[in-house]
Amino acid sequence: MRALWATIGLLSVAIGLAGIVLPLVPTTPMMILAAACFAKSSPRLHDWLWHHPVFGPAIQDWRRHGSIPKKAKLFSVLAMALAFGLSLWLGVAPKVLGIQAVVLSVMALWILTRPSGTTDQS
Repeated sequence: MRALWATIGLLSVAIGLAGIVLPLVPTTPMMILAAACFAKSSPRLHDWLWHHPVFGPAIQDWRRHGSIPKKAKLFSVLAMALAFGLSLWLGVAPKVLGIQAVVLSVMALWILTRPSGTTDQS
C-alpha cells in the first residue's frame, strides 16, 4: 500500500510541476495531494514538501487552517474564467457551457470562501 501512495504522490508532484508552466493545470492542490500521499508512504518526501520554500507554506496553511493564500485564490478563479472563455471561443455546445458554468461557479465560490491563510497575514 505504501508503494501505491508513493506513486500517487510522485504523480501529483509531476502534475503540479507541470502546472507551473501550463495554464489550467493546478499546482498547489497537486502538491497538497502529494504531501497527503507522502504522509502515508514516505516521511522523507513528506518532510521535503512540508519544508519546501515555495510549496511548503501553502501545504502547511491548508493542513493547519484549511486556508488558501489570496494569490492562489486569484490565480484559481482567473484560470477558471479563462477556461470558460476558451470554451466560449471554441463554440462549445450550450448544454456543456451550462454545466461548465455551474461547476466552475461552485468551485470558485468554494475557493473564495476558504480562509486566506497565515501566509497572507504578516
